[in-house]
Amino acid sequence: MRGSAPNRPPVPPGRSPGADRQRGRGSTNETPVNGRPGPKPSATGRPGPNGRPLPPRRPHPADAPTELLHPVRPDEEPTEFIRAHRGTLGTPRYRDPETERIVPPPDEPPDEPDDVDDEFDDTPEPPKRKASTGSVIVRSIGEAMVTLGVVVLLFVVYEVWVTDLMSAEKQADVTVALDEQWQQPTVADPQRQQKFEFADGEGMAKLYIPALGEDYHFTVVEGTSIEDLETGPGHYKKSALPGQPGNFAVAGHRVGKGAPFNDLDLLNACDAMVVETQSSWFVYRMLPTTDDAKNWAAKSANPRCAGVAPQSGEYARAVGRQIVTPAQSEVVAPVPGNPGAKTPAEQRQKMITLTTCHPKFSNRQRMILHGVLVREQPKNAADPASVPAELRETG
Repeated sequence: MRGSAPNRPPVPPGRSPGADRQRGRGSTNETPVNGRPGPKPSATGRPGPNGRPLPPRRPHPADAPTELLHPVRPDEEPTEFIRAHRGTLGTPRYRDPETERIVPPPDEPPDEPDDVDDEFDDTPEPPKRKASTGSVIVRSIGEAMVTLGVVVLLFVVYEVWVTDLMSAEKQADVTVALDEQWQQPTVADPQRQQKFEFADGEGMAKLYIPALGEDYHFTVVEGTSIEDLETGPGHYKKSALPGQPGNFAVAGHRVGKGAPFNDLDLLNACDAMVVETQSSWFVYRMLPTTDDAKNWAAKSANPRCAGVAPQSGEYARAVGRQIVTPAQSEVVAPVPGNPGAKTPAEQRQKMITLTTCHPKFSNRQRMILHGVLVREQPKNAADPASVPAELRETG
């Protein structure tokens, strides 16, 4: 139901409220005054020309009293609001919902910080699952294998690198000692000098293999014990001395402890193996291998092969390279491969034999190289720097 406007002026005496309402509608059929029709009511609500006040304007919705305004609900659409309050006094003031306001999501438990101290957390831990016997065995075997692998790796590092450093120091010491000995005056008879007996582990000669590099040279020590071979290549004590009839046999490591014979598998037939003593140079050359002997006529044309040929007779088993077992000691016999040969000692060939482990990182077998002496060059006291031309050969 619509109510009366509270701000409407009072009705003057002698005038009915109906007349004012009739005039307030702005009708043109006014009661004549002195026979003349009255003026139309003013739209501004000011007094008319005849001095009579005009009815006030209908209040604008914005001027309606606030207590008549229905509270605006942001969640209610304006059309629904108008439909619900249609017919009430006054025009409600509409307000748009607060668009900048973010409606919070439904209540959720707050996230716990990551660094919550659960020292006083009384929640019992779930029971641990007991490992089965099979999983325990597998895990134990795995841990043992890992430990074993680490031990093997450390052993390889020690054998390959650490022992090389240790042997290099020993090799340097024995080389210095041999050089000092050679600087002493020699006896008049070179043969007597060659028959000199050396102490175990003492340097007695130097070995050069030009095909393995210009810097390849090692001091050969007397003896083939473990301690002797840690210093350098070792001379089999019962074998011939350098340059003498018979077999000058030398052993050396292939991996670790200096590895002097690491690359013997790279040598070919007729490659030089030079031995230096206090008074002489001895040039040996590798014998033909079994495969080389099959076509030796073509290969013998090489000038380096002068004096080299496949062996026959009692020396038929002496070939350039062969693989044997550690028990086949006959390869270092005076006649290689034939310890029962009847050839007199003074008539034996002057040969060299190098022995080493095979394959690399294993001592299951032995690699054997045989060579024959092709030339001897005495040292020149007037020119100590003179060396055999073979030392300048390349592979």
